[in-house]
Amino acid sequence: MLLGTVLGLNAQTARNPILFADVPDLAMIRVGKTYYMSSTTMHLSPGLPIMKSSDLVNWKLVNYAYDTLASVDALNLTNGKSSYGRGSWASSLRYHNGTYYATTFAQTTGKTYIYSTKNIEKGPWKATSFKPAYHDHSLFFDDDGRVYLIYGGGKIRLVELTADASGVKPGTTEQVLIENASTPSGTNGGLPAEGSQLFKVNGTYYLFNITWPKGGMRTVVIHRADRITGPWEGRVALQDLGVAQGGLIDTPDGKWYAYLFRDFGGVGRIPYLVPVTWADGWPVLGINGKVPETLDLPASKGLIPSLVASDEFTRKTGDRALPLVWQWNHNPDNSFWSVRDRKGFLRLKTGRVDTSFVLARNTLTQRTIGPECSGSTAIDVSNLKDGDFAGLSLLQKNYGLVGVKRENGQTFIVMVSAASGKPVEVERVSLKQKNVYLKAECNFTNRADIAQFYYSLVGKAWQSIGEPLKMPYTIPHFMGYRFGLFAYATANPGGYADFDFFRVTDSLTKK
Repeated sequence: MLLGTVLGLNAQTARNPILFADVPDLAMIRVGKTYYMSSTTMHLSPGLPIMKSSDLVNWKLVNYAYDTLASVDALNLTNGKSSYGRGSWASSLRYHNGTYYATTFAQTTGKTYIYSTKNIEKGPWKATSFKPAYHDHSLFFDDDGRVYLIYGGGKIRLVELTADASGVKPGTTEQVLIENASTPSGTNGGLPAEGSQLFKVNGTYYLFNITWPKGGMRTVVIHRADRITGPWEGRVALQDLGVAQGGLIDTPDGKWYAYLFRDFGGVGRIPYLVPVTWADGWPVLGINGKVPETLDLPASKGLIPSLVASDEFTRKTGDRALPLVWQWNHNPDNSFWSVRDRKGFLRLKTGRVDTSFVLARNTLTQRTIGPECSGSTAIDVSNLKDGDFAGLSLLQKNYGLVGVKRENGQTFIVMVSAASGKPVEVERVSLKQKNVYLKAECNFTNRADIAQFYYSLVGKAWQSIGEPLKMPYTIPHFMGYRFGLFAYATANPGGYADFDFFRVTDSLTKK
């Protein structure tokens, strides 16, 4: 008899994390038998992703709430400005009277954004925005028809919105709900309570927050009250593995879970599900206070092609130009890329001169996934100009690249590492042909967070280049490492690179 059978496990058992990929600040709703989830993608465009599931484990990207958050220098990567680590932050997701609402806020613009639609999977979305940017807010429709945002850090506040949630209700004043929501987890400093998500169950209000006590770990704190204005009482609800920030979801058959996430190094912040039982009117998270490794839910079918996917860049009439798995690093300049100019290829054109990879526009990205993954591409570099650089990246502040540089009429395959915080060309190899294959492989097992870059002249017999890249999670970018296809000019705009495909696997490939 197999050990898994002895332990009561089988192929139908889900495991934590439910998504081994960067899906932070998740918010979740259930409408009938269908679950929807939103998340943070910060500076990326399109943004505020919407994912769909029928079982809480297998999620598929179905939409984005916005194509472009705003057109400002920091989001456009113009005039030397960027929005790394900012853009739009934690979202809230609600369904009320036949309308879906996805909300977020942005330090970059100083605004709060409310997106609404009757069809969450196809749109269109109505967008409204207003100042200020209400930090980590939770949109809440109460039973009496009143609408609120609950927000803040440490000191949790409430502000009333108009009935259609399009702005702050005229004449309303902000109220302090909880003077210091961190108190249940200690008052010795650390990250103050934030990430508010509010729920109402059987007439009682439950407010979820994350704290990070000094010297401790990320912690779930829950407050409850009989009235939204309080008084509120709080307690520590979970303190295990640093799994925290999220809220409650129930199943059609009456089971309850908390959806939370865990900081897990270079791959990013990864979602977990924790069973919830109820005792004395409180949600009790975990199994004996612990996050279980397995869940009584269907097994994951993998993250490919639902969250990341290969792309041959072939398009039929009516196809999206880019599948939903792709996001641009900041707002793109749509006049300088195409999947139509050359059939079966993504063409990235250089429209201006840039001084660095992180400030170059039109880098096309996808998440990396754990515990390990591999991404590869093939490029026709025959139309690069002197000073051009095109290739495959692993994007974060301490990024790594393998690509092709054209210098003084010569062409080189190069590996660049920014592991030190500044880009360094580690190795270059002369290239005498117009096509080259590039690959980046990531090992996130047990937070190894190591990547290796490769090239090939024929698409097999891969040759490593440069040095292994250590992939730390850094706050300036506030995002897990992402695969990126890039092309930019350092001297003369007008060149271009043609990418034949992008192929991703959930394992390290054989050389």
